[in-house]
Amino acid sequence: MAQLVKEISSGIKSAERKNLVPCFRLNLTSDLPWEKILLNGKNVFDLFPSVQFYDYTKHVARMSLFLADELPSNYHLTFSRSESNEPLVDAMLASGGNVAVVFRGELPASWKGKRVVSGDESDLRFKDPKNVVVGLVEKGRAKKDSSGFVVEPV
Repeated sequence: MAQLVKEISSGIKSAERKNLVPCFRLNLTSDLPWEKILLNGKNVFDLFPSVQFYDYTKHVARMSLFLADELPSNYHLTFSRSESNEPLVDAMLASGGNVAVVFRGELPASWKGKRVVSGDESDLRFKDPKNVVVGLVEKGRAKKDSSGFVVEPV
């Protein structure tokens, strides 16, 4: 946590020198509950209250806390659909959350009755409108996926 704080501080200074607005996605290949990880009694969101943080998550409890405004206001979550959590997708969308979905080939205009926005144009999920599907076109190994992770076109 101390190293993370040091690197965020450095990133903020670097962004300011370049006249950029810093923001941070903490989980890239993990799904850590950063709101619970403390340094001197504070989490990273408390330590940097003016900085925007964001993540994708497959944890229903964390996403539910986000949708109930019970996570820090400078932390945005997008629920990640997978082949094993499809039944939860409808609940997340019904609750007003955004859901990231990987599609084969191209993005549809809508999915499950919700507008699809491109998640490939930018990774800044906190800028997305509320209650949309964040569509991603399959890449790399996902192009050969047959597990159900990649949604086939209709």
